[in-house]
Amino acid sequence: MSEAQKPGGLLYALGELKPQIDPTAWVAPTAVLIGDVRIGPGANIWFNCVLRGDTNPVIVGARSNIQDGTVIHVDHGDNPAIIGDDVTVGHSAIIHACRLENRAFVGMGATVLDGAVVEEGGLLAARGFLGPGKRIGRQELWMGSPAKLSRVMTDDERAKWDETVPHYLGLTEAYRRGLRPIG
Repeated sequence: MSEAQKPGGLLYALGELKPQIDPTAWVAPTAVLIGDVRIGPGANIWFNCVLRGDTNPVIVGARSNIQDGTVIHVDHGDNPAIIGDDVTVGHSAIIHACRLENRAFVGMGATVLDGAVVEEGGLLAARGFLGPGKRIGRQELWMGSPAKLSRVMTDDERAKWDETVPHYLGLTEAYRRGLRPIG
């Protein structure tokens, strides 16, 4: 693996717990991964993200994109942070001890708290606040603070949101090949 292809980020073990990053994943140089953090194939973790798996695991599935400034943490009880495949988490989101199922979409600046679930294809709009134990159903769009159901998206409407994953996979390859410090 060339220097440009090695996983980046600031990686820290906590006792015996240490990050596990699939070799096809990409982690930005300024992302911080601590403890039991598992990054799946093709996943991409962007600049200034913090993923802290200190008392439970943080699991990021295949091809999921965790965008700049996002914080992902767990609780000290029963709730890890589990992010499925093909999930998008927008810039500056807070994901805490919850589950985002495959193809879930969490908008910029949104917050998802302990025990909450965003089911497959569910979407929490930008700046939305999904409180503890709440559940967004399949293809449901929730908005607001606290978040409430706005509508169920059609298949065509939801498919447009799915375009984010391949876009970020393309960005990942561009960064993997071309990112270099200049000063």
